[in-house]
Amino acid sequence: MLEGVGGPEQLAVRDVPEPVSEEGAAIVAVRACGINFADVLIRRGLYPQMPELPTILGSEIAGDADGERVLGFVLSGGGGYAERVAVDRRWLFPLPANASYVEGAAFPMAFLTAWIPLTELVRIAFGKRVLVTAAAGAVGTAAVQVVRALGGVPIAAVGSPEKRDLPRSLGAAEAVTYDELAELAQVDVAFDLVGGDVFRTCLSLLKPLGTAIAVGYAGGPWQDVSPTWLVGRNIGVHGFYLGRLAGRDPELVRRAVGDVIRLWEGGAVRPVVGAEYSLEDAAEAHRLIEERRSTGKVVLVP
Repeated sequence: MLEGVGGPEQLAVRDVPEPVSEEGAAIVAVRACGINFADVLIRRGLYPQMPELPTILGSEIAGDADGERVLGFVLSGGGGYAERVAVDRRWLFPLPANASYVEGAAFPMAFLTAWIPLTELVRIAFGKRVLVTAAAGAVGTAAVQVVRALGGVPIAAVGSPEKRDLPRSLGAAEAVTYDELAELAQVDVAFDLVGGDVFRTCLSLLKPLGTAIAVGYAGGPWQDVSPTWLVGRNIGVHGFYLGRLAGRDPELVRRAVGDVIRLWEGGAVRPVVGAEYSLEDAAEAHRLIEERRSTGKVVLVP
């Protein structure tokens, strides 16, 4: 339970009433819940659409419902940091037979956030260079694998030298720190999860007719970009926000879930789980993410 805005100590284990299964919903026995950076922003009071507090965080889960192993999204109000949660059946999907619950909770948000913009907003042709920032994180590791699966050449940027090996192990052709970012050769696409000065550098690295995709702002707000500057460089900028898209075009998102699950089942991609914590240690999990010490997905296991 998130009891108020502030530090990780605002997260506490509390007994709450059992979830109610309304029409069209199923009660999921949660076996694992993924932590997203959006959860950290909500806890800090910095998320654009703040929920009413106190609240239970957690928007992606894996568990059991109606005798089936499932993964899914809790899109209305969260609730995944719990032993049980009510989930709209339209947002529940079969968990692949060879996948663990922890992998299931690590999969949907990361891979949809990578797959949809890299297939719907740009065209990744064979051999195209695609820069991925925060490439050792949950979405970044997914994006590196998606680019590789699409025939592109992933170029990874990470926050520290020790994080370079992970994206390389997933197929990145190059891996640099942000201090080295400006020294890279030009790229066709920049998939940016950091924002701030890093996003500005990404724009400067684009080839003519290249495209930047702004997804996250863990490193600070995006700087305004003048259309005059974009026109002069012959480059473009797209933005992507999965939560808003799921509300406005749910069929597209559900179709994409099927696409990425088939990639996973075929062995082309896999979720990277960096750490597992109990619900009682959710505060420590948030600290790991907030202090930029995490790699891959951090998952809570009730």
